[in-house]
Amino acid sequence: MKPIVNEVSVKTVITKSNLPVCDYSINPYVGCPHACKYCYASFMKRFTGHTEPWGTFLDVKYWEPIKDPGKYWQKEFFIGSVTDPYNPQETEYKRTRAFLEQLQGSGAKISIQTKSDLVLRDMDLIKTFPDARVGFSINTLDEDFKNNMDQAVSIKRRLAAMKAFHDAGVRTTCFISPIFPGITNVEAIIERVKEQCNLVWLEDLNLRGDYKKVTFDYIREKYPTLMPLYDEIYRHGNRRYWETLNSRLSIFAQEQGLRYVRDDDSFTQPFDAPPTVVNFFYHAEIKKSAKEGK
Repeated sequence: MKPIVNEVSVKTVITKSNLPVCDYSINPYVGCPHACKYCYASFMKRFTGHTEPWGTFLDVKYWEPIKDPGKYWQKEFFIGSVTDPYNPQETEYKRTRAFLEQLQGSGAKISIQTKSDLVLRDMDLIKTFPDARVGFSINTLDEDFKNNMDQAVSIKRRLAAMKAFHDAGVRTTCFISPIFPGITNVEAIIERVKEQCNLVWLEDLNLRGDYKKVTFDYIREKYPTLMPLYDEIYRHGNRRYWETLNSRLSIFAQEQGLRYVRDDDSFTQPFDAPPTVVNFFYHAEIKKSAKEGK
């Protein structure tokens, strides 16, 4: 089903960010037709006036051309913090491309996060930015589980796009998020991507709002034996699973010859070095000071 699309005018598409990995966040759209069942960004709905279910609408943003882009020299932009900048409608509206064109030559740094291989369209443009990074969200290698969770392109296509960027000399990130306890095989994903990415980000499944019930209903139906674990984590606040996983992944990374850190936003490793694995568990507790202290 195609989303309900509206074109809206905004003063600016540039928003100051509290994320530890950037100075500004960029979201050329409101809403996302990928309709991920676990989408944390569904909270945006209450600020938009939309009554439609999350995943069924898309607002296309139009803004005045960026004035004096040079003032953003060395500033870091994260494109796609609450919507996928390369949703299928980007082929028509090209708002993400418009932003990149307006910022081109400014000396700003960009990081893009997507679940789409449409980003390949803009590879030549992306390569003009210093130390550009393109991240792909992959929390499973199981296409059936992926199809149950979202309507984005296949994992196979995401992996192929990641490799294409990495082979072209563009830094890539594999964002293993959200990690579903007892379902996401983090080690298998790292082994699959370690030769074609520079960073691996890890993020826990954080359940709140409407999608907590959606997720619990799904687990109850498809993975009933995991319900005690999900109750322990998400109803009783027990962190034992995540701390155990952190310890296990630390050992695994060492065995694989990979650097493993927690809540680190460093992107300075040589391009040809093995990827750094960054644990962003409890991301809600990450403070702005993490970025200011680098």
